[in-house]
Amino acid sequence: MLKLYYAAHTCSLATHIALEDVGADYSTVRISFAANQQQSPDYLKVNPKGRVPALVTDRGILTETPAMLAFVAQSFPATQLAPLDDPFAFAEVQAFNSYLCSSLHIAHAHRMRGYRWVDADDAAAIAAMQRKVPQSVTAGFEQIEHDMFKGPWVMGERYTICDPYLFTLAQWLEADGVDLARIPKIVDHRRRMSERPNVKKAIAQELAQ
Repeated sequence: MLKLYYAAHTCSLATHIALEDVGADYSTVRISFAANQQQSPDYLKVNPKGRVPALVTDRGILTETPAMLAFVAQSFPATQLAPLDDPFAFAEVQAFNSYLCSSLHIAHAHRMRGYRWVDADDAAAIAAMQRKVPQSVTAGFEQIEHDMFKGPWVMGERYTICDPYLFTLAQWLEADGVDLARIPKIVDHRRRMSERPNVKKAIAQELAQ
């Protein structure tokens, strides 16, 4: 059985949704950021990076959302959550998810976790990073809106592992100060994703524990 370590309101939701999408046999362990459990000795044995998510498999532990999503898709090929028979198309999926991970999520993180990049006691630097968030996050989503999103799903007609990941980051649009009128396709995608039973189930599980 797979085991997903997650924290509510984080990017772990993407993998949680994907596990529901493929009908995986899995369990979950909630990590409380409020209690700083991500830095506890027990959790650091699971993920020495001290972050979520982490996915325990029968071959070892995976971290980083793009890798975990690819693992889920490849472990359940019949669900067709990725174009596994087409190397170029699968690379496109990986490129999109890598952009979310390495660029868009980082821009978002500057709002709450500026201490990762500057001294925590440098209030002016922290404030400057926070002021930049609406501009940088908006720019990232606008690039997706105009250059990456094929419609009706991220990769076109077929729903893939890109969709739960984009949906997860889109949960933070308002808090990041993004003008929703500038990204109508992404807003519509978020609405349609929120209506999917597997998405509702994953969110309910994370909020209930």
